[in-house]
Amino acid sequence: MNFSDLIRKSILEGFTYVDFSTTKMAVTLGITFLIAAYIFCVYRFLAQGSFYNKNFNLTMAVISLITAGIVIAMQSSLAISLGMVGALSIVRFRTAVKEPMDLLFLFWSIGTGIICGAGLYELGIIVAIVVTFGLFVLQLIPLAAEPMLLVIKMDNIESEPAVLAKIKSSAQKYKVDSKSITDGKENLIIEIRSKEYSRLTNEISKIEGVGNVTLLHHEGEVRI
Repeated sequence: MNFSDLIRKSILEGFTYVDFSTTKMAVTLGITFLIAAYIFCVYRFLAQGSFYNKNFNLTMAVISLITAGIVIAMQSSLAISLGMVGALSIVRFRTAVKEPMDLLFLFWSIGTGIICGAGLYELGIIVAIVVTFGLFVLQLIPLAAEPMLLVIKMDNIESEPAVLAKIKSSAQKYKVDSKSITDGKENLIIEIRSKEYSRLTNEISKIEGVGNVTLLHHEGEVRI
């Protein structure tokens, strides 16, 4: 027996053939569907305050079923397992996931398909409960002050000291991100943390030389 035969024999002996009956496959896909529907509802609830993408949510739920089916197929035949590995290795997904929360739910959905496809139904249910509990607990932790972006357009550069003095006295923290001067007119973009954004914006707009003040919501955590 040569080296190639030894490798082939070790692979074949190490592969455990699992005979999935029609009933067991139906049960596996049914439990996977229930957990996927639960993930669908959790994502829908958490996305109420933001832009909700129904197509993404539907796709994410169906991915669990597809993944479970792939795992079942891979356990039934060594040839299918190797074929799946080769097929999936050449797949390239180029759709950008813009929200970190969407990425979390996507991995949760894929993980549910893998876990249920392997027959670990209790683990899939426990993971769903623990992840949901963690999400809702962490969502309840408030920020000290929500970071915002302040865009200020001034008719002359002489107004800058007064504007910065007002921000320094009212904001908890601030940082100048951008400063541009064109034909004697100055534009400032400042990251700020404050508990009274409305009052601060109104007071800055009353400073002589300030033409426009815009307050923008910052999509992310700002370290200032």
